[in-house]
Amino acid sequence: MSEQPVRWGVLATGGMAAAFTEDLLLLPDARVAAAGSRSAESAQAFAARFGIPRAHGSWPELAADPEVDVVYIATPHAQHVAAATACLEAGKPVLVEKPFALSGRQARQLTELAEKQGLFVMEAMWTCLNPAILRIAELVAEGAIGEVRSVHADFGARVDAPQDHRLWDPAAGGGALLDLGTYPVSFAHLILGAPKTVTAHARLSPRGVDEQTGILLGYRDGAMAVLTCSLLAQDEHRATVYGTTGRIVIPGDFYNPVSFVLHRDGHEPQAVNAAPQEGHGYGHQAREVMRCLRAGLTTSPLLPPAHTLAVMDTLDQVREQTGVRYPGE
Repeated sequence: MSEQPVRWGVLATGGMAAAFTEDLLLLPDARVAAAGSRSAESAQAFAARFGIPRAHGSWPELAADPEVDVVYIATPHAQHVAAATACLEAGKPVLVEKPFALSGRQARQLTELAEKQGLFVMEAMWTCLNPAILRIAELVAEGAIGEVRSVHADFGARVDAPQDHRLWDPAAGGGALLDLGTYPVSFAHLILGAPKTVTAHARLSPRGVDEQTGILLGYRDGAMAVLTCSLLAQDEHRATVYGTTGRIVIPGDFYNPVSFVLHRDGHEPQAVNAAPQEGHGYGHQAREVMRCLRAGLTTSPLLPPAHTLAVMDTLDQVREQTGVRYPGE
């Protein structure tokens, strides 16, 4: 694998699968070897669309394909664990689209299976592998803005989907929290770590999923994170890290930024630009997966399972306080 292109299987054929595949096709050391779906017709159409050589009409068929080195799981939320389990049990490493699972319990089941199998597993939280975000984390660690006192991040989008859409369906893991709230929570965890306390308030839909949620994370040193997510109103997707001697501002699309502004006391604001982005921005996580596979790693040091599990635990606490339940809980 160290000399040959990494051969990817893409499990599912929806919008996320398409966007990720488009970015994989831009990477010279990646090959999209197979597409998989529960429908042979859907898999074949997807494969034809992107020039993928093989199509499989079931998850087990894709997982068993000897020409596939790693599988990207792009199913809807509620199917992530089942799809990833099928691949891991067949001996395939996996990159699992966010949210990694519906709960911390499910997430641990998956990471424990990967550890038992000795296989690589990572959540596809592209934010944590974005070059601009990684540079922000470095600046914070270097003390560029002093001690961090608070993190603010918002991700809201007005969604006019009908009531039978997956976003409003508890069985599909619907609601703002798992679709959008994972981003500000993961960002806060990246900067401040796991919180000591979690406080949340939400507006629930008639079917019991959160239409919008506000979250306050408290830390032992007195730092805090103020986070929101919404399916009711569009916001600026802005994030700010406030420190004792400055602040770092991501003015928009903080989940996939190409630049940010560093404000330091006594200095002029400094605009920091990351390298030009190819495609949609999913290539960064694909590169990290391939780097880890070539190095024989089963987890990424940049985005380890410990981060994912801590975020899932925070999301669980938010749901516990706001009354969001999924079937079977």
